[in-house]
Amino acid sequence: MRVAVVGDAMLDVYLRGDVDRISPEAPVPVVRVRHRAQALGGAANVAQNVVALGARCELVAVVGDDIAGGVLRDLLRALPTDPRAICTVGRPTTTKTRVLARSQQVVRFDEEEDEDISGTEIDGLLDVVGRAVADADAVVLEDYNKGVLVPRVIRRAIDGAKAKAIPVIVDPKYRHFFHYTGATIFKPNRRELENALGAAVELDEPAALHATLGRLGVEHMLLTLGEKGMALIEPDGSSHHVPTMAKAVYDVVGAGDTVSAYLAAMLAAGATALEAAIVANYAAGVEVGKLGAATVTGAEVLAAFDDVA
Repeated sequence: MRVAVVGDAMLDVYLRGDVDRISPEAPVPVVRVRHRAQALGGAANVAQNVVALGARCELVAVVGDDIAGGVLRDLLRALPTDPRAICTVGRPTTTKTRVLARSQQVVRFDEEEDEDISGTEIDGLLDVVGRAVADADAVVLEDYNKGVLVPRVIRRAIDGAKAKAIPVIVDPKYRHFFHYTGATIFKPNRRELENALGAAVELDEPAALHATLGRLGVEHMLLTLGEKGMALIEPDGSSHHVPTMAKAVYDVVGAGDTVSAYLAAMLAAGATALEAAIVANYAAGVEVGKLGAATVTGAEVLAAFDDVA
């Protein structure tokens, strides 16, 4: 199967070290950095999870003409994933630098410009989106509010997928929450949905959640609930609670990316929405037991299932 991932790619930088004193300049810890690592984040983490599962992937995203952009391209080539659909734009590559001492995060630095992509840069994005979707068996729209998923790009991706009758998985954020009409699975978390609707979400009232499908114009909604698992709302009004399969939660960074990747690959291979949600839930349970945005292989998911069975 081939999955096209469209969205906000990031470079994650991890600085790990020890703290044994407080700075004389200010009441802050001094971290002596012992190790530096760079990893794919955001939509790029979705792409590497697709590849880890054994499917093929094309990532449509933007980077700046800077060192971080070059590193991100190199990391994609090493997966291996062809970075031909990565567009260079006039802004810095989104980079998140985390400083950790004894596995505890001390501070995070974000280097980014998150305004919507505009002008001729959108035209370049539209071209590569069209090509990537035309070659795909499933599409993921992974939005981190960093400017890639503007309405024109969203519509090009969904309309192209609908013309091919292939599934579209959406991981939304606030800015364009109601622009994903036609998506196959819409995957917000509870806080995102409540903020968008301006009202509390009652999980014990399936009729109200089903009405939300109509308002969003999507086929299924997979509501992620953290330690409570997920709730899948079906087109016929039924709902399914998928309990969490995490044995230990070490770091929740990247869990949503893993779910998006597994949903897309499973649907592309012919799974139902419920089957895809259950398998993706096992994958998320494995991912949160790892540090940072990590990949989860099919073998790890099978092992997690066997442990429960």
